[in-house]
Parts: sequence; C-alpha cells; structure tokens
Amino acid sequence: MAFLDLTDLGGYRCFDHASCKAAGADCAARYRDNRPFPHIVLDDFLDADILRKVLDEFPDSRGKDYFDRDQERLKFQFRPDECDGPTTRMLFAELNSRAFLGFLSALTGIRGLIADPYHAGAGLHETRRGGHLGIHADFPHHGRMKIERRLNLLIYLNEDWPADYGGALELWDRSMTRAQHRIQPGFGRAVIFSTDRDTYHGHPDPLACPEGRSRRSIATYYYTATAAALPAIERTTDFRARPGTVDKADWRVRLHNLKSDWLPPILQRRGREPLEALPVDPASTAA
Repeated sequence: MAFLDLTDLGGYRCFDHASCKAAGADCAARYRDNRPFPHIVLDDFLDADILRKVLDEFPDSRGKDYFDRDQERLKFQFRPDECDGPTTRMLFAELNSRAFLGFLSALTGIRGLIADPYHAGAGLHETRRGGHLGIHADFPHHGRMKIERRLNLLIYLNEDWPADYGGALELWDRSMTRAQHRIQPGFGRAVIFSTDRDTYHGHPDPLACPEGRSRRSIATYYYTATAAALPAIERTTDFRARPGTVDKADWRVRLHNLKSDWLPPILQRRGREPLEALPVDPASTAA
C-alpha cells in the first residue's frame, strides 16, 4: 500500500487534500527531529504502478545534453514539458497541487509553500554509469519567480538496485566533516528535506552500475515568498569538496557566492526587469 494514494477520477488521478494533510501531520515530529537537517525518508511513497508508468515514459537520453564537469558528470534532466507521457505529466501536476502542498506544509511546518510551474532544475533526472553529483547546497532563490527555496522532494525509480551500484544520497553535517546518512535510491523511496546554505547533500562517487543501467529519479522543489529584496548577484549551487578526497572545488562559483555575500547591498540593487515587447497581431488590435 502506498504512503500517499492518488484517487482515480475516471482517467485522471489526484491527491486528496484532507488525506495528504493528515499524513504529513503524522510524520511531522520525525521530520523535524532528524539530523543533520530536517528530512524524512518514506518508502512506497506512491503507487508502484504509477511509478512504473513514469519509467515506461522516461525520455531517451541518447544524444541529449548533460552536465559534464568535475562537480557533476553524466547527469541528464528533463522538465515535465519535455516529457510526452500522460502519466508523467499528470504526476508532476499533482506534485504541484494544493493537496500536495498541504502535505508538505503539515510535514515540515512551513506555511505558504509555492510550487514551481517552471520546474527550474527539477523534473526527471538521470545519471549514467560513471556519473556523479558532488556534495553541495542548492541555489537559494528561484531566479525567475524571485522566491526562496525551502524544500526538495526526490522519488527514486530504480528497481533491483544493489548497494554496490552506488548512487546513495549522502546527507553531510553542516560543517562538512562527515556524511551522517547514506540513503539508497531504491524504487519508490522518497526523500524530503529542508534546503538552506549549509544543507549539504549529493551522490559524489561515480556510479558502478552496469552499462545500460542508470540512476533515475523524480525531483521537485518548493519555495516561499521573501519579504526582503533579492540581491543583484545571486548565490548559486554551492559545491563542496569532501575532506580527504580528490574532489575539486569550483572556484568560479565560490568567487561568485563571495560577491553575493560581501558586496554592500547598495552595489547590488536590482532594478525591475523590463517587460518583453510582444509582437502585435493586427487582427487583434482594437478598432
């Protein structure tokens, strides 16, 4: 039985608001008390048949662009609007719904959560054999919507994935001295965690899965409005090198974030972005 059920409305399946809210409240204490930062791991999070349909609809990554640098390698991502499958589209719509936001708010205690219709950095993720994602803290603001990032949701899609394939999600302590948790990316397992400047996580070692296998997941992010004016120089994803390893620091990003942290606000004033000029359709012009 799934942790959260989707009700069939005659072809469209959706979350129930009251059930979601109750399920979140039941787990709130576990979420709040987990270390190194608030998080929860939930197995059998959604109906397995729905997740297998998402796998069946997963886009073919052959010939597609991917991240290929020291901090993240052989990682592909597909926004929901880049996916043709109806079940995939439906599921992402529901993960952005009022009912699911109610679940997250009850779970985390964060009120006023905002879903991201643009799916910045979110969607379906895939990492191939030899790929990795270095330990990092996520970008703190949504550049287009000017809102603050608060939560990550990951749902894994990897059936028959033994531990020696690698790809465990590591949650590091805030001082970057050790990984406190390593979470295997097994099928149907969800991980939800708070995001901040020092919520370090990733799967930093190259995947050892066989050729033809890859690490796949669903990723969605959630935000809240911010009352403060955002700086003109925004912090970006902050990758960190693990102590005692050959991980490489991204000094370009580190310098960028230092500018964001230390330049006086008066030098970072952000002007209102101009409206884009839209082409005028003569047929629609008022007489």
